[in-house]
Amino acid sequence: MADLTKLFDAVVDGDAKTTLEMTKQAIAENIQPEEIVSKYMIPAMDEVGRRFEAEEYFVPELLLAGRAMKGALEILRPLLAASGAKPAGKVVIGTVKGDLHDIGKNLVAAMLEGAGFEVTDLGTDVSPEKFVEAVNTKDAQIVCLSALLTVTMPAMKSTVEALTSAGVRDKVKVMIGGAPVTDQYAREIGADSYSENASAAVAAARTLVAA
Repeated sequence: MADLTKLFDAVVDGDAKTTLEMTKQAIAENIQPEEIVSKYMIPAMDEVGRRFEAEEYFVPELLLAGRAMKGALEILRPLLAASGAKPAGKVVIGTVKGDLHDIGKNLVAAMLEGAGFEVTDLGTDVSPEKFVEAVNTKDAQIVCLSALLTVTMPAMKSTVEALTSAGVRDKVKVMIGGAPVTDQYAREIGADSYSENASAAVAAARTLVAA
């Protein structure tokens, strides 16, 4: 019988090889994919988030844990879909138009996936129109906008306006983040939430979906 506490530890340690091995072993032993995710992987990523908040972990550790989780999710996702398991929520994420930075965005995407969200990552330099299109095609509940440059922050405002013009703003919650972004700016442009790091973004997403 697979000792799935080793899976928890492997995700927390960012050990992608062991995470994959333990996931495959659990599947071979007919352990339900939803149980693998909800009892071991999500709590592991929550522990990673806790350590980050406590300054025991830093960005490299978050990236490694996210990568380990992502590898396991790639083989679990089809099984979860087949079993009818529902994600915690559907998220569209991207770095806004004119901005090519993706480390922060990738961290948030990985942590959200680790928390059980279905994440569509649009990449960098994403136009407002692409965000609107993704909201419609993916039936998203949350849109996450990232910017690392002060000069690209206005693209966040443009994206919120595009969502409004397209008639989908009332269907989605908008979360924003990035080094120059503030809670005050989020309020100014009509966003629903601002998060200063990936761990806080997960907590905010859970709150927004619950609301």
